[in-house]
Order: sequence, then C-alpha cells, then structure tokens
Amino acid sequence: MPTGAALGGAPFNFAFRVNSLGDRGLIVSRLGRDELGQKAVRQAVALGMDTSYIQWDDDHPTGTVEISFDEKNNPDYYIVPGVAYDHIETTQALLEITAASDCLCFGTLIQRTPRARQTLENLLSASRHSLKLLDINLRKECYTRETVILSLEEADILKLNEEEARELAQMFESSASDIPAFSRQMIERWKLSHCLVTFGERGAFAASQQDQAYVPGYKVEVVDPCGSGDAFTAGFIHLLLRGRPLAECSELANAMGAIVASQKGATAPISPDDIKQFMEAARRRIFEPSLKQFAIF
Repeated sequence: MPTGAALGGAPFNFAFRVNSLGDRGLIVSRLGRDELGQKAVRQAVALGMDTSYIQWDDDHPTGTVEISFDEKNNPDYYIVPGVAYDHIETTQALLEITAASDCLCFGTLIQRTPRARQTLENLLSASRHSLKLLDINLRKECYTRETVILSLEEADILKLNEEEARELAQMFESSASDIPAFSRQMIERWKLSHCLVTFGERGAFAASQQDQAYVPGYKVEVVDPCGSGDAFTAGFIHLLLRGRPLAECSELANAMGAIVASQKGATAPISPDDIKQFMEAARRRIFEPSLKQFAIF
C-alpha cells in the first residue's frame, strides 16, 4: 500500500473477522518460504489465527498485491501473478476439515491457475453439506467467464458489489433493470439461496429465495476501505448460520463493514462490544435512492 506492507487478502480478512465474532475461521493458503512469508505467519499467529492449513512453497514467492487509491479513497488492485497461493495443493487434512465445515468461502482469484483451481474443485466436492459462500472479487486479469460460471454453479450465496453486479449483468446479458431484479435473476438462474450486493457508503441489498431487504449505509469517516467487504461477509454469515432473519444478518454485516472502513488496516481489532455500541449510537444513515422502498426501517 502507499503506506507500506500490510497483511491481508479477502480469505484471510474474512477468517479473521469470523474468529472475532466467536466462530472458528480457518484460512487455506500457501506462502513462499521467504521473508514476507515468515512475517505473514508471525502476524497471523499474533492475531490469534490458526495457521494449520497454510502451506509452504520453496519455488514461488509469497503473494503480494499492489494497492493504490483515487481521490475518493477507492482502492485499485494489481494482483501479482506467479505466487505461492497459485499452487495450493490438495491434502487429506484439507479435505477432512472442509468436509466438516459449516461454510466454505471462496472467490475467483484462486482459480487463475489450473493447479489451484483443481484444489478448489476438490474442496468444493468434499464440502457437500457446507454452505458455499462465493465472494466473487472480480479483479483485473484474474478471472474468466469460465471461472465465473464454475463459481456460480457451486455457490449457495453470492456476495458482490454494485460494479461487479453490472459486470455480471453484462456478461450474462441480463434484462434486469435494477438490483432487486438482478438479484432475483441470479438466484433463479444459478439456484442460489442468497444474493448480496454492497453499495459502499450507501449500504447493501440482500435477497433470499423468500425475502429481500435493504439496509442504508452508516455515515463514517472513511480511513481505509480495504477489508470492509470481507467484514460485511463475515457478519452476514455469522448470523445466517444461526438462523437469524435476512434483515438482521444484513444490518450486522453493514455495521461491521462501516466500522472497518473507519479504521486503518483490514485486521484492526473490533470487539462485539464495539459493534454493539456502534449500532446503538445515533448515526446518520446514507440511502441509495433507488432502494428506499426496500429499506428495513
């Protein structure tokens, strides 16, 4: 980042936030046996993460991403190719822990090489009884129509932002005129249980096969938006796995994303008390005008 190196990545951020809510989140990745890899593991352990399913690679460097920001603090990513996590191997231990999981969260980035894509396919097959959560994360030159289709065919829950929604609508020639219609189409076409679309400071729209809800955003001073979407995903699945209503899942997710965006770093600590105080405080809400009719309050 412009300020220096920071530990992150969508799967890691998600697993970290899941842990902070009292669940058990495990990160599956692969690091180069280099200085960055050693530093990453030390920091992960310091954050209380279980690193049992992180592999080591003697031939490829630890993955890095170059991040820049525009005048509105929106990030732009260059995902460096040819790195260790492009070569994650299938192991018996991975298959067993995946089969026992309540939820498997994955994206398109891990599918940019045949080897890692095959490992993901093996884990998806092993997790027959798990919810498959697709945080699609469309990054430049890191996905294809083929990998998007494979991901949607395997997913139960699709999470994406409004730019990615527009991209998928164009890719699949959607006739939807708005996000609620797009979400319904995605649920029906790909047999999803849920479709979640985030709008940054304007909140998020969530749809299930039976329900839909819009939660407006919180007015906060944005310090660093990196990791806010991952926190949103963690908050949503935390309550969904407990059988909570769609609107309640969405509101917690929305609050967690806002809190992370107001802090520096994707893994700055947030306690359950911090979340409670944030949600109980009288804060200005920011609405997406086209979705006001779906607002939960």
